[in-house]
Amino acid sequence: MPKQSIYRVLFVNQDQLFEVYARQVYQGDLYGFIEVEEFVFGSRSQMVVDPGEEKLKNTFAQVKRSFIPMHAVVRIDEVDKEGVSKISEAKGKVTAFPPSAPPRK
Repeated sequence: MPKQSIYRVLFVNQDQLFEVYARQVYQGDLYGFIEVEEFVFGSRSQMVVDPGEEKLKNTFAQVKRSFIPMHAVVRIDEVDKEGVSKISEAKGKVTAFPPSAPPRK
């Protein structure tokens, strides 16, 4: 039986950089969005609890499929095994495309 792929998806959401792991990532029928399904989180048998990963687990606990705007996606990698999902600040490192234009006077 072939090994099932795992993808690391990095995307920007409200000035935060989310790093999540999923088994299914593809461009779906909803134009301009990437579909992410089957989120993968670390095992619950670990003794040390990471608050960032717990927040992501709670955020995506009841989510069957997530639609992420293409312009918010920073990177998608196929990896050998899941890592630690996390949320970090995206200050100065990542800019959503296209940047908003200043209002006209």
